[in-house]
Amino acid sequence: MIETARRVLQIEADAVLALQSRIDGDFSQAVKMILDCEGKVVVTGMGKSGLICQKIAATMASTGTPTFFLHPAEGIHGDLGMLSRGDVVIAVSYSGETEEVSRILPVIKRMGLPLIAMSGRPKSTLGIAGDVHLDISVAEEACPLGLAPTASTTATLAMGDALAVALLNERGFKAEDFALFHPGGALGKKLLLRVEDLMHVDHEIPLVDADTLLRDALFEITSKKLGVTGVVDSSGALIGVFTDGDLRRIMESGLESLQRPIRQAMATSPKRILRRNLAAKALQIMEEYSITSLFVFADDAGTIPVGIVHLHDLLKSGVV
Repeated sequence: MIETARRVLQIEADAVLALQSRIDGDFSQAVKMILDCEGKVVVTGMGKSGLICQKIAATMASTGTPTFFLHPAEGIHGDLGMLSRGDVVIAVSYSGETEEVSRILPVIKRMGLPLIAMSGRPKSTLGIAGDVHLDISVAEEACPLGLAPTASTTATLAMGDALAVALLNERGFKAEDFALFHPGGALGKKLLLRVEDLMHVDHEIPLVDADTLLRDALFEITSKKLGVTGVVDSSGALIGVFTDGDLRRIMESGLESLQRPIRQAMATSPKRILRRNLAAKALQIMEEYSITSLFVFADDAGTIPVGIVHLHDLLKSGVV
């Protein structure tokens, strides 16, 4: 069983890798056709290919390319009315001879819609009909009988992902854009929440001036319950940070060390984040530097903190 599973994975991996050499002028033309599309992208295919088409359509739709799936069998019974001028059609059939797909090709051509053909046979009916052809042929199916679409559907899905990501990149699609289409659940929280939605502000920000004694800074850290205090100069600009961990290490040398001014013990160049940044970015910075809080600023030039965000805030919000 293990050997069979490994063989399947190897065949499918080889099928996907073989596509790299086929990312050429036809692929670039297909991307340009979709970018120039004034309507929607319509993806159509039958059977197992149809299931893959649904995934391709869903991926494109969520990454900035308005796309929907058209079932070709339903299409020949009235659903071709979903097509309109300005659309681009991606038709998928590994053999290129699927009856239901072939029967809707004349309508696509009559409407003058650009057609991107994805098949394993460039000289097939579909391959010839396409304005551009994307070759998804595979050396062999992972199915030992050579009957069930396996490697071929994997290759088709990978080609669809390549199209979707190339389009995403050309459109300059960003995480913020992605968030608009995924407002629900943990993903929505991760992509929609900004630092300013979670940060502590005003009197909740732990701050002391540079001449504050460590013993007094202890009260600020304790009262604000964030395990940290910022250190500011006379203008209110943040010049350092001091954590409860720093305090514990200093106290190991004796209580008399608490009589020192905090400027002598603070860490300089504290990590920062902007209020408009996504909360997910705050988490990324905390993980990168193994810290639990970030002081928040209004803009890149800001020196006076407008807030502070703690790891616990991210945990409670569901970003983590």
